[in-house]
Parts: sequence; C-alpha cells; structure tokens
Amino acid sequence: MDTLTYTAARATLADTMERVVNDHEPVIITRGRSQSVVMVSLEDYKAMEETAYLLRSPKSAQRLLRSIAQLESGGGQVRDLIE
Repeated sequence: MDTLTYTAARATLADTMERVVNDHEPVIITRGRSQSVVMVSLEDYKAMEETAYLLRSPKSAQRLLRSIAQLESGGGQVRDLIE
C-alpha cells in the first residue's frame, strides 16, 4: 500500500485515483498533524462492506468458512450455467 502526503496527493489527484481504481490498491494519504486517510475505489469499498456484512453473523461466517475449506480441499463441483 503506497503512502502519499496530502500535498503530493493533491498534485497528482487524477493519476492517484486512476491507480487506486485500476490496481485495486488503496493509498494512504498523510495530513501532517491530522489523522491519515485511505483512498479506496468505490468497487473495492462495496466489496469490503459486503464481506463485513456476510461475516457479521457468527453462524453465517462459520458456514462461509466451511464452504471455502470444502472447496479448497477439492470438494467443489463444476456445473454448466443454464441461461
């Protein structure tokens, strides 16, 4: 994750936003004595929000983690998509 000063981020704002969107990599922007902020694409932010929502319930989180473990151990099935 890259880090930029506020001044550098302001000077290269368009390029920085393009990089954040295209690379799906957040950028930390430092602001002197103020707290730093993170620039993240809207797509990535929505994905993080969805993940947090799905993992909020312990029961749902356990179910998802079991499914991932099953898939990683070869327990998945390939199926054709029927339109």
